[in-house]
Amino acid sequence: MNYAFHSEAEAEFKHAINYYESCAEGLGYDFAVEVYSTIKQIVACPKAWVILEEEVRRCQTRRFPYGVLYTEEPKGIFILAVMHLHRNPDYWKHRLE
Repeated sequence: MNYAFHSEAEAEFKHAINYYESCAEGLGYDFAVEVYSTIKQIVACPKAWVILEEEVRRCQTRRFPYGVLYTEEPKGIFILAVMHLHRNPDYWKHRLE
């Protein structure tokens, strides 16, 4: 199964990578590996995680306080957000349109 990022989700993912890399060398890479590992789990078993709203599900990363929000589409997984779990929980909702 394929996956694709909403353009804003991809931008926030890259921003988080840069932020963690600025905190400590290699930490941005570790964050990216963790998020891609989470996406791999989603692709392998997309219905395994809780539905947040409508058809949107969330799978949390293990090491970092982030969740990957996604929908299952006919062409594959569509990632709506790579969301920090301690920030505004509804900021991504406009991406459903």
